[in-house]
Amino acid sequence: MKNSKKKIIFVTGTRADYGKLKTIILKVQNNKKFTTNVFVTGMHNLKIYGSTWGELKKDGVKNIFRFDNQKNSKKMDIILSETIKGFSKYATKINPDLIVVHGDRIEPLACAIVGSLNNYRVAHIEGGEISGTVDELLRHSISKLSHLHFVCNQIAKKRLIQMGEKKENIYIIGSPNLDILLKKKLPNLSELRKRYSIKFRKFSLLVLHPVSTEIGSIKYYADTVVKSLILSKLNYVVILPNNDLGSDIIMKSFKKIKKNKKFRFLPSMKFEFYLSLLSNCDFIIGNSSSGIMEAPYLGVPTINLGSRQENRAKISSVNNLDFNQKKILKYIYNLRTNKKVYKIKNLYGIGNSSKKFLTILKNSKIWKIDSQKNFVDIKL
Repeated sequence: MKNSKKKIIFVTGTRADYGKLKTIILKVQNNKKFTTNVFVTGMHNLKIYGSTWGELKKDGVKNIFRFDNQKNSKKMDIILSETIKGFSKYATKINPDLIVVHGDRIEPLACAIVGSLNNYRVAHIEGGEISGTVDELLRHSISKLSHLHFVCNQIAKKRLIQMGEKKENIYIIGSPNLDILLKKKLPNLSELRKRYSIKFRKFSLLVLHPVSTEIGSIKYYADTVVKSLILSKLNYVVILPNNDLGSDIIMKSFKKIKKNKKFRFLPSMKFEFYLSLLSNCDFIIGNSSSGIMEAPYLGVPTINLGSRQENRAKISSVNNLDFNQKKILKYIYNLRTNKKVYKIKNLYGIGNSSKKFLTILKNSKIWKIDSQKNFVDIKL
């Protein structure tokens, strides 16, 4: 590696992907061989979701650049184009050696497009996963636009190889959020309840996101969940949905129970507090990836609804259901009456992802990867 510092741009658009990127950003930021810049966009800059860009400042993240990509439209294709324009201008100014994106949303897709069309290397974190809906299409598209891959496990690596990616450019580091989860220094229940005004001592967690490819059914999905949870007579902390197409429909369903004292609504949460909430809840219901990737590490049962995560890993603590009121209530009743203890499943790594990521960045060979990609055929 040359003496000059390598310039890296990290991209974050949501509270969720920042939870994955946080430890990596801080680890690289504190290393003298690199200069880090953070492009903050998407939900982070929306007041309705708590203006979560402020969390980055509180965490000590440096060189933050905010770009509002949703001023003119809520349509995902328009947001994509706005992000491309904004990031292209920013990347030209920074002239990065590497762009780091995460996951399966339109913001990382936009930035990966900019990288690939402007001869910047792109690194993708948590590619090779399968889930469902349009998220999976976006995730695989981002992987094909990327030169480096940091995946959760051998299964994800194998999928990327199937997609024609070079195996020598795929590194298994686990899911980076486990760096926080496995430290076991999460806020305790009393801190959590005080910070977010949660009066319940026992509660479950609802996280329901829109499935944009099923826009015509979202109202039915949201209404079914709301009616089921009311009938369960339990307490719920509700995290508002992401801002994908259809989120306004879910919000309208939620408005019907805004004054119901059995529900506590939160626009977003600091990631450490979210993990504390998850670890202290009786179960998580909805269609969030945290029900599949984080909850099993905590032994928390998951009621996974619909198609959004249906192709994720099959885990004993995760029960996949349709949006059917009778089935939902039956399973909630089973969870209440049969207090099963689930064995922790470590499918997504054992922590130290940020340390592994930094070690790989220090390897001079990755800076020699050709920005011109070639498809690698599998020998049959």
